[in-house]
Amino acid sequence: TPPGTPPAGYPERLRLSSSKRRYTPDEPDRAFVKRLKGEEILLRDRGSVLRGLKLNNYAELRTAIQRRLKLAKEPPKPAARAAAPAEVKAKKAKNQHPIIIISSSPTSLISMHNVKLFLETATFLPSQLARDQALEQGIQKAEDVIPVYRKRVVTLPSGEVQERLGKYYVVDGVEALGKFGFGGDPWDRVICVLTTGQSWQFKPYKWPDPKALFHNVKGVYVQWAHDPPNNAIRDWNVSVLKVDQSRRHVDKSVVAQFWKELDAWVAIHKPWLAANN
Repeated sequence: TPPGTPPAGYPERLRLSSSKRRYTPDEPDRAFVKRLKGEEILLRDRGSVLRGLKLNNYAELRTAIQRRLKLAKEPPKPAARAAAPAEVKAKKAKNQHPIIIISSSPTSLISMHNVKLFLETATFLPSQLARDQALEQGIQKAEDVIPVYRKRVVTLPSGEVQERLGKYYVVDGVEALGKFGFGGDPWDRVICVLTTGQSWQFKPYKWPDPKALFHNVKGVYVQWAHDPPNNAIRDWNVSVLKVDQSRRHVDKSVVAQFWKELDAWVAIHKPWLAANN
C-alpha cells in the first residue's frame, strides 16, 4: 500500500462519524424556540420609526417641476392687449385714497368728533363727550375732512408679507366731498356710507335712492348693540355695526369686523382703490 493511502473502510467510517455529529433538536426544544421567536420584540430607533413601508412615487411632481422650469427658461412672448378697466382706473386713482361718508345727524353714534378715534384705535367715545373734549382744547368745530390711517398686513403676488399704512378720508356731507373733485368724479372713490337709517341723508347724494346707493357703495347701519332691529333698513343692502354702550373691550372686534367686510367689498367692486392703499 503506497504511503499516505487511507486504510480500508475509512470513507465509510468518516460518513458514519459525520452522521453521528449531526444535531437533531427534540420537540420540546423546537416548541420553546418557536414560542420565544413569537414573543420577540423588534427594537426600533428614531430612523426606523420614521421610515415608511410604502414606496412613494414622485413622478408626477417631477413632471410638474420640469414643466415649470421649462417655462421659466423660455423668453417672454410679447402680447399687445387692451388694458382692463380696473387697470385704467388704478392708474387714474394713483395717490388717491378711498373716501368714507358718515351721517351728519346729531343722533349719529359715529360723528366727525369721534370717528378717527373709533376707526384708528378701535375705541368708542360718545360723540357728545368727544365734542366736549375738543371744546376744552379750544377746538370749536370739527374738520369737514378727516384722514384716518390704518395698519394692515398684505401678501404680495411674490408671497412676500408686507405691512402697509392705508389712508382713508372721512366726510359727513357732499359739500366736503366736492373738495375731491379734481381728477375725476369723487364718487368713484367713495367706498362706504355709514347711516343712521334716515333716508334724508341721501337726498344730495349721487344716488338718492337707498337701494341704488348701496348697490354702488358699501352700506353700514350703526346702532346700539341692544336696540331692536330697524325696519326702515330692512330692504337696504347694508351691514349692521352694533356698538356696545358699556363694554369697551368689544370695540376692537367690532372695528375689526368693519374693516374685514369693507376690505372684501372693495376687493370685489373697486379693486383699483385696494391696490393703491
